Amino acid sequence: MNKVKTERNANMHNNLLEKAKTLPNKAGCYLMKRIRAGEETVLYVGKAKNLRNRVSSYFNNSSKSPKTEILVSHINDFDFIMTDSDAEAFVLENNLIKKFSPKYNIRLKDDKSYPYVCVNSNEEFPRIMYERRPKKQKNVEVFGPFVVGSNISEVIRILTKSFNLRDCTLKDFNSRKEPCLLYQMKQCSAPCVNYISNEEYKKDLDLALSFFRGAGTKGLKELERRMFQFAEGEHFERAAILRDHISVLNEFLNFSKQNNAEVSHTVRNVDILAYHVGDIEVDISLYMMREGVLLGHKSFHFPSIDCSDDFDDEVAQYIFQYYTTTFDKLPDRVITSFPKSLNETLHIAFKQVHELDIKCSAPGKKFESLMKLTKDHAFEHQRVRILNEESTYVGLNKLKELLGLKERPVTLECYDVAIFQGKSPTASQIVFNDGRADKKSYRHYHLEERPEGNNDFAMMSEVINRRVKKGSLPDVFIVDGGIGQVNIFLEALKDHDISIPVVGIAKSKVDKKSNFKSKEVVRSEERLIIPGRSNPYLLAKCKSLFRIIVQMRDEAHRFSRRLHHKEERKKLITSWVDHVEGVGPVAKKKILSNLDLSIKELKLMSEVEIQEYFVVSKKIAKAIVKTLALY
Repeated sequence: MNKVKTERNANMHNNLLEKAKTLPNKAGCYLMKRIRAGEETVLYVGKAKNLRNRVSSYFNNSSKSPKTEILVSHINDFDFIMTDSDAEAFVLENNLIKKFSPKYNIRLKDDKSYPYVCVNSNEEFPRIMYERRPKKQKNVEVFGPFVVGSNISEVIRILTKSFNLRDCTLKDFNSRKEPCLLYQMKQCSAPCVNYISNEEYKKDLDLALSFFRGAGTKGLKELERRMFQFAEGEHFERAAILRDHISVLNEFLNFSKQNNAEVSHTVRNVDILAYHVGDIEVDISLYMMREGVLLGHKSFHFPSIDCSDDFDDEVAQYIFQYYTTTFDKLPDRVITSFPKSLNETLHIAFKQVHELDIKCSAPGKKFESLMKLTKDHAFEHQRVRILNEESTYVGLNKLKELLGLKERPVTLECYDVAIFQGKSPTASQIVFNDGRADKKSYRHYHLEERPEGNNDFAMMSEVINRRVKKGSLPDVFIVDGGIGQVNIFLEALKDHDISIPVVGIAKSKVDKKSNFKSKEVVRSEERLIIPGRSNPYLLAKCKSLFRIIVQMRDEAHRFSRRLHHKEERKKLITSWVDHVEGVGPVAKKKILSNLDLSIKELKLMSEVEIQEYFVVSKKIAKAIVKTLALY
């Protein structure tokens, strides 16, 4: 059987090699595809200066990395798109990766964002808002990003109160008929009820925004004027509050004016990019400077085995993804250690995307020390992470080893069922990609209530049968439970002729003596239940895998119980009136408007009393009495 399969794959790759030899000797992008059961999936997107040579290298006898060998074993077909230049290929590759999210491409994971200040002038009376990921919109002014330590949330609070600006949501603002408590406390000018004109409000807003526009002294002078005015009017408490606010705002202005001694006044928005290639992973470090201030840094990492091109090209594509998708303010220049030709290609590619004029250049003497610092940071960041077993890839590789897989699992799905006394059964589907939560792919399942009540096995079978129909299955399924739940999952997959590994996570109780008064305490150990393995794997042996699996299980618990409790709350708040026969929307509204007694009190009333109390017909009163008798 294996021999036949091997021969079939060899024939397919020979055919693909012949097809690759017919490609043009021009620049462009190529898409490696897998076709299974009529469904086409893009596995990898790459770019090439010479399409014929690059694509042929996948199917000829040249040496390949382990990742490329695995990729080629899944390829059934490929496609290509020609471009006029390397820069165009750069941009196209980035767009195709965003469109298809291919499994074998290195994907950007940016989990750090900096604070911004936003003002939406589309609103009649705009407020000052704190945002982590501001969206680019018309008439929305964005200030920042702000460096760690700038105390920006406190600054926004102080400016809002000092200049009597609104801080309520648009929904609250539009629904308010009377001024809120903040107006009584002299901390808001109550624009919601038109106690201030648009012109006067805009003056106060402009004074507040002067602190972000580089003209903060103007705002400070106005606050000082108001402070002395309060003091003269013997409103000493309000004057003291303004005095404290002015002190904080002064610190903010002085902090914002700090300059970095390393950076020339002519280059104030610059990023320093460096990377370190370790035995297992590649670490990228990005030092960010805005307005001459060292804003902070970002770190990215991915397995070195995932690199299909040389490291410079892979890092350049990765960082191109970052700059074309980030919400952060972009630099005017990026300092890299790339060859001059690659820097020029990047610069041209940036110009083709929203006309970003980001120059890329070598460090030279001016940025030599900062480049060394950035390289050291990439090295140390990797060293500390590996030593502390914090890398998700270490855990995923351990899972690969435990399950005997050919490649590192990328997508994991975990399932949990929530039910109480047979009521409102629900299940959750939690998805992690490369060891990180992919919350967009989380799913809830409303399950069928069964006459026998709690039946984990039947419900788990229902979940997997419904999940399989959706397609795009993960690399590994994880079940919250022991070998019984795992076997149910495997049986359901077998019914669909699907062979995807399934593992369970369960706790075992371990007795352990405590030194405190020699009392015996019970400690639990997290175990990974693996079919075909006599003893479960203790997750404590691999911290990285422990973090991934336990976090998934806990997320599944939280997510499934959220829907379960929601369903139960629906039942609790459903009125008994909904069960009265012959009561429509109008009659229901009438009954509820008169209702101020409990069910216990209503049950003591006669049919005539019910009719008079609710002001309803005799027929409805009779139906109400009949319904109340059931409670």
